[in-house]
Amino acid sequence: MRTVFLGTSGFAAAVLERLAQSEHRPSLVVTRPDRPRGRGRKLAAPPVADTARARGTDLDQPESVNDEATRTRIADVRPDVVCVCAFGALIKEPLLSEHLMLNVHPSLLPRWRGAAPVERAIMAGDWETGVSIMRVTAGLDSGPVALRQAEPIHPDDSYGTLAPRLARLGGELLVRALDEWPLELEEQDEGLATYADKIDAAARTLDPGRPPDELERIVRALHPHIGARIALPGGEALRVHEAAPAPAGPPPGELAESEGRLLWGCAGGALELRVVQPPGRRPMDAAAYLRGHRP
Repeated sequence: MRTVFLGTSGFAAAVLERLAQSEHRPSLVVTRPDRPRGRGRKLAAPPVADTARARGTDLDQPESVNDEATRTRIADVRPDVVCVCAFGALIKEPLLSEHLMLNVHPSLLPRWRGAAPVERAIMAGDWETGVSIMRVTAGLDSGPVALRQAEPIHPDDSYGTLAPRLARLGGELLVRALDEWPLELEEQDEGLATYADKIDAAARTLDPGRPPDELERIVRALHPHIGARIALPGGEALRVHEAAPAPAGPPPGELAESEGRLLWGCAGGALELRVVQPPGRRPMDAAAYLRGHRP
């Protein structure tokens, strides 16, 4: 099938790589403009742009995918399908109705519609998630589903270990959908829908009023791309890369050392902070942190 690919993130880049290896290699890739990143705020290309350039695929980086010039460029390709994955911007009418659009969404829809399905599945303690190939409609990830496949969430999975597996699965499912198209589309059960809200500052800041097993899942869900953190006295934040539940510790919200372990009190126990990152420093294990920071 003749395809156009819309995507931005590293997850989307992995799906694009698989699509480009198939007979449905995209004739055009559309992604977001370069943006300042990192501490130096230097302009950097989205991962999908890097993948498209490495593959020699025509690339467009418009300010809006919905503008007339971009719509015309997509239409000139005469795609049989527009493939969408983690594009990160709203696709509006009339573009939405001009082409058949298939979205690669990393959850078992209708569970975890929205911006952060991988993170929210880990946070919730789900034992499995997966990938859905769905037709894009005006609703938030609410279109009919063509394919679904489950992927287990292991007890030690972080975003960094689970997302690559889902990206590989997403690429395979997308190619399968295109190979076997047209597939039967199944409407989603609205009564089963849950929503994966975007990870904001509040969601990444650990709440000492919650139990340690919940907090440990948040740490795994946000590692390594966003990072959970705890508030320190004086307004600074300590980033937490690796943690484990502990049965007891200091009062909620306080740090303490216990037999060489760094403990942070929370409801019903404590969180053992195993790898942390102070402001302006590199990640370090608890022993290194305790040598320079006595609670």
